[in-house]
Amino acid sequence: MRIIVNLDVMMAKRKISSNELAERVGITPANLSILKTGKARAVRFSTLMALCHELKCQPGDILEFEDDE
Repeated sequence: MRIIVNLDVMMAKRKISSNELAERVGITPANLSILKTGKARAVRFSTLMALCHELKCQPGDILEFEDDE
């Protein structure tokens, strides 16, 4: 089981750069990169809400659960 992060897909659809999104959300570009690559161990709800607000999407558009079965 794993969580797939589709943040880069949503960013491409909205034509927004990593630096611009990080600034709007209030996180560092390095932390956004960690989220984008799926290496984050956790994400704060406040960060997720800010990402969804800026990208005009739902959490399910960014995060996807994949079962190994």
